[in-house]
Amino acid sequence: MKLSALLQHLAFATALAVLSAMIVRAMITARIMDVPGDRSSHNLPTPRGGGLGVVAAVLTGLGTLYFSAQYGRLGDPYFLGVIAGFIAIALVSLADDLFAFSFLVKLAAQALAAVVAVSSGLYLDTLFLPVLGPVPLGPFGIPFTLAWILFMTNAMNFIDGLNGLCAGIAAIAGIALAILAASEGGNFVYFGALLLTAGCLGFLPYNFPRARIFLGDVGSQAIGYWLAVLAVAAAGFDSTQVPFFLVPILLAAPLFDVAFTLARRLVAGQPLSEAHRGHLYQVAQRSGMPAVAVTLIHWGFALVHAFAAFAYLQSDPIRKLWIVLGVAAGQAAWAGVVVWRARAANIGRW
Repeated sequence: MKLSALLQHLAFATALAVLSAMIVRAMITARIMDVPGDRSSHNLPTPRGGGLGVVAAVLTGLGTLYFSAQYGRLGDPYFLGVIAGFIAIALVSLADDLFAFSFLVKLAAQALAAVVAVSSGLYLDTLFLPVLGPVPLGPFGIPFTLAWILFMTNAMNFIDGLNGLCAGIAAIAGIALAILAASEGGNFVYFGALLLTAGCLGFLPYNFPRARIFLGDVGSQAIGYWLAVLAVAAAGFDSTQVPFFLVPILLAAPLFDVAFTLARRLVAGQPLSEAHRGHLYQVAQRSGMPAVAVTLIHWGFALVHAFAAFAYLQSDPIRKLWIVLGVAAGQAAWAGVVVWRARAANIGRW
């Protein structure tokens, strides 16, 4: 990529970050309040909906790519499906912020947004696995893609419980994914990750270390949905394939947290749809670890996982497997630390 083009892209991303920040400031004055409940980590009513700034940055960038870019866009109907799906998840999650849907209603609405993108033909038909190589998904391609989008959307939604956590992880992952995609010629994924990063960076100063506003579902669900779509687009709909597994590696911390928490609650016989404070990051804070420290630890995970993703891209099949296992082992070790702290702090049912 030429230096002049890179500088133009960075200038555009900076403008989108400013746009995001302006909308976040407007949402602070709109005062759509998040009133603390049993599951909350905050004590005072705080505005939410700041994620609308992230949504605006991504949509503005997508519109610019669609109508004026010479490269860095998917072919139709995939691009239209991506835009329509992102708008759908943003509208659904904004309504959720306003009216507080039940979990089942929220899940059904997320599924509808996922179907919008998949119905355009944007789904995985082959997975490239470490050691095993290409594994055709056949008729399971569409349900696998739908399940992936739903899981990723909810993973980032569930992780949005401490200041700076969701947006910070997404910004770091976005920067890494943009660099990785650019190095491989994946122009759409490069631009898509850059747009997300810009939106998150415009929001973060208002949320970390002290929260003047929260992302809200409109931010966390849209971030998760967009990252899920980028992973699918990377795997075969861009000009050059970028491995699908790069996104799960980059987001290993929130994905492991959600998977571990769901498995633990399932084994304990606890309702999976019931609101709780049993995620690893929540239990770490409840055990006495400062919230800022928990967020910074997860930002550290995101940085380590970024280097792991770079190594994955350059490795042979056996080393790819060891990298994936190493990332999983690191998250398992973190879970062990949190469980130990929970027992030491005598935290009961979680």
